[in-house]
Amino acid sequence: MPRDTAQTCAARTAAVAIRRPRGARALLARLLDLQALWRQRRRLAELDDAALRDMGLTQSEALHEARRPVWDAPAHWRN
Repeated sequence: MPRDTAQTCAARTAAVAIRRPRGARALLARLLDLQALWRQRRRLAELDDAALRDMGLTQSEALHEARRPVWDAPAHWRN
């Protein structure tokens, strides 16, 4: 098999392997993602000024992000 054909075949196989789960698995994955987002926002609110400064955030920006509802997820998560 020519190299180009092998690479194309491998790319198709990889694309099939990363399809989104459906049904109960998809719901569980979504809930786990939302839980992770909730945890990250809580931790963000707990950071001190020095850590926030390292990330380029102010205390008010961090608190604003932390107060967002969990269903207000980043746009790239909703795809």
